[in-house]
Amino acid sequence: MSKENNIKNIKRTAAFIVLAIALFVLFIASVNLGSIKMDMNTIVEGIFRKGNEKFDTVYDLRFPRIIVALLAGAGMAVSGTLFQAVLKNPLADPGLIGVSSASAFVAIFITAFFPLYYNYVPIMSFAAGIFAFALVYSLSWKHGLSPLRILLVGIAVQAVFTGLSSSLNAMSGASQSSAAAIVNSNISMKTWKDVNLLLIYLTPGLILSIFFSGSCNILAFQDKTIRGLGINANKLRFYISLIAVLLASSVSAVVGVISFIGLLVPHIGRLIVGNTHKALIPFSMMLGAFIFLLADTVGRMIVYPYEISPSIIMSLIGGPVFIILLRRSESLNAK
Repeated sequence: MSKENNIKNIKRTAAFIVLAIALFVLFIASVNLGSIKMDMNTIVEGIFRKGNEKFDTVYDLRFPRIIVALLAGAGMAVSGTLFQAVLKNPLADPGLIGVSSASAFVAIFITAFFPLYYNYVPIMSFAAGIFAFALVYSLSWKHGLSPLRILLVGIAVQAVFTGLSSSLNAMSGASQSSAAAIVNSNISMKTWKDVNLLLIYLTPGLILSIFFSGSCNILAFQDKTIRGLGINANKLRFYISLIAVLLASSVSAVVGVISFIGLLVPHIGRLIVGNTHKALIPFSMMLGAFIFLLADTVGRMIVYPYEISPSIIMSLIGGPVFIILLRRSESLNAK
């Protein structure tokens, strides 16, 4: 058994190393894709020295977009992982249960009509995300919680807030471009201000998610077993849900609704590193960052000089890939 565990640990370590290398290569490639290209020496010199005009241009235009993509992908992937642990539902996703759409709706409302309060958008979106999550829970309750009922109610709540967001976008007047960027999940015009907003709210959420990774494993047991360990299961679910909502709402407030990241990444992670959340959460963090940056990079280059939103790329690719994963996953087929 110990030999088998050693093999698993070696495979997990190898998976993390390969993903880290792939993420670094993709970052460098994304920096260089476009009209301005730089070699590695220019990038290193630009970071540690000032006055490099070529690097400064890329630094102001491309770096914020790339970092926003990395942070948004990591945040949504971890949020989906936490929601699936809390709800014991492999189909749980911040987008499908209405959290992302509610958060994005509030972000669009403030951006369109109260732009001076933009710095407070993530806080308001967090409150909207909590409201949507509580609404789905309360409407789904009928002699207990059914995973299917949660999913169906969540889709209905998502549709309502998506419709409201589209209506606000049409009414936004002079703020049309800012509101439309959130509606369409377009990150082409993101700045260092957006990076700072994401860092402020995502950093504590990601740290807390790693801190609660062991607790996510406990939630896989029956409630009576958890109570036997002296742990309040409902309180634990509440804390982890708050972290998941914070991550999803922060991303939705700055980027908009991102499809399939929170649904797809945890499944891929389980196939590669297993069900242990102490490995799954950090791996999902890295994989989510890689996939969303890859979607943005492909969207930038596939019809150059025009662009396709990374959320559209995720929808086109994520749906078929997720169906394939469902068909190949033995654990899901067993259920």
